[in-house]
This record gives sequence, C-alpha cells and structure tokens, in this order.
Amino acid sequence: MAVYTLKRVQRLPISLETAWDFFSNPGNLKAITPSYMGFEVTSDPEFSTCEMYAGQVITYTVKPVLGIPLFWMTEITHVSPGNFFVDEQRVGPYAIWHHQHHFKSIEGGVEMTDLVHYKVPMGWLGDLANSLFVRKQLQQIFDYRWNRLELMFGKMP
Repeated sequence: MAVYTLKRVQRLPISLETAWDFFSNPGNLKAITPSYMGFEVTSDPEFSTCEMYAGQVITYTVKPVLGIPLFWMTEITHVSPGNFFVDEQRVGPYAIWHHQHHFKSIEGGVEMTDLVHYKVPMGWLGDLANSLFVRKQLQQIFDYRWNRLELMFGKMP
C-alpha cells in the first residue's frame, strides 16, 4: 500500500499575481480539466470563488472512470498568498490526496510547481489499479492542464 508522488513544474509568461488569481479560484479548474472528467464545482459560489483561505471547503463532482459521477470534497489547509496553497481531499476517490501548489516569480514570468501525494484505496488492488490506469490518468490530466495553460497564457521563450 504505497503513497505515490506526481510532480510537475511549469513556467508561464505571466505575472505572479495573474497566476495566483487564476489558480486560487476553484471556478477556473474546469477550464484546465479534460471534459471527459465531467468536472463540476458544486460548492456555494460565495465560498468557492472568494479569496482563498485555510479551512475553505470546496466540493465537486468528477467522473474519472466510466462516466460514473463521484463526490469529491477538498479542504484548503494552508495558504501563503502569492507563494503556495495546499488542498487535501476530505471525501473522494483517493485514500490520500495532498496537493501542493507553489508559485515563484522568475525572469519573464512565473514558475509553478504542483506536488501531489496520493494513495489509491483498496490495498494491493489499489496499487494494481494505480499501475494499470490511475497514474496514467493523472499524468494525462496534468498533461492536458499543461497544454491548456500554454494555450491560455502562452509559452515561455
């Protein structure tokens, strides 16, 4: 029963403020998530689109396998405005989901690092599922995100 890690670093030609404003608003997640995931934010818009804060709870529906809708609830556990935030699953498809979002200004733009630690439920069956399709699906989701962000904000020279 392993805990897995996914790390992505992306540089975009936008300001730190623009990156923070975009990524700290859960309403923007749908735009960078593949449509087949059926991703929808279901939280009260008043609390899911306000300035991010520790303790903020965000709910979603997502359809990661065979179009079957799943409820997903995350909590923003740590926030350092303009630097990083962490979302952790409270209810959802993973046994553990801990996603760190880091931001830093670089020459000509911003560098963003996603660091996800996750564990698939069901012991060795979950580990097998991770080997067969979960890891690949997560990588595809982050690849899609990478491409969408470059289309939206441009590529670093």
